[in-house]
Amino acid sequence: MKHEIIIAILLAAAVLVTIVSMVGVLVMRDPYQKLHYLGPVATISAPCVAGAVLLQEGMNQAGVKALLVAGVLLLMNAVLSHATARMARIRDLGAWEPQPGEHVMEERAHEERPS
Repeated sequence: MKHEIIIAILLAAAVLVTIVSMVGVLVMRDPYQKLHYLGPVATISAPCVAGAVLLQEGMNQAGVKALLVAGVLLLMNAVLSHATARMARIRDLGAWEPQPGEHVMEERAHEERPS
């Protein structure tokens, strides 16, 4: 009985986070803003679903697959977000590099930092 309540809470949290993220994607204006709302689905919802599967099934084939899927989503979220933002910038500006007049902070490793 206790496991069923925890599973229900985990699944409800996953659904709630996904709905809030979906609304955020629908409301935001440009792809850069929309990308921020895709992260919680991969970083919160997927581990909640994996946790629910693990509680229900244990460490059998379904539990291991749920962990693997959640792990891949967690790791690939940053890569996919970066690739999508880069593609959107290239589509909008024609190039990835900074444009004239654009303020870009550059790391200067060769300069000494003040103490």
